[in-house]
Amino acid sequence: MIEFHLNSKSGVAPYLQLIRQVRQALRMGLLRAGDQLPTVKDIAGSLAINPNTVLKAYRLLEYEGLVAAKPGVGTFVTKTVSDVTVAAHQRLSGELSAWIGRAQQAGLDLEDIEGLFQRAVQSAAREEAV
Repeated sequence: MIEFHLNSKSGVAPYLQLIRQVRQALRMGLLRAGDQLPTVKDIAGSLAINPNTVLKAYRLLEYEGLVAAKPGVGTFVTKTVSDVTVAAHQRLSGELSAWIGRAQQAGLDLEDIEGLFQRAVQSAAREEAV
């Protein structure tokens, strides 16, 4: 089962962070069709957020066709990515872990590494938009 976390310093709304985490879990093969998401009550309690925030995230995921709510039962994943994508993510994840190890050996701490990664992602997003 997925464990959600929030980064209050990210500037991203909590419901969007939850949505991103579900999408990432689907891409990485951590969630598959038929898997049940944690209850709204459990997430709201563990993250100390308003249940309506979780409901908003779940509703938007449902609108995207990624999950479906079954009243009285829970919210379930209805769509996942292909096994080919999951295999590619696993390979790339291994390469990224090795790169992080090399960055740490070069004296970078995790905040430095995260900053480099974010800058690279933003640069790629700008190039894609052109």
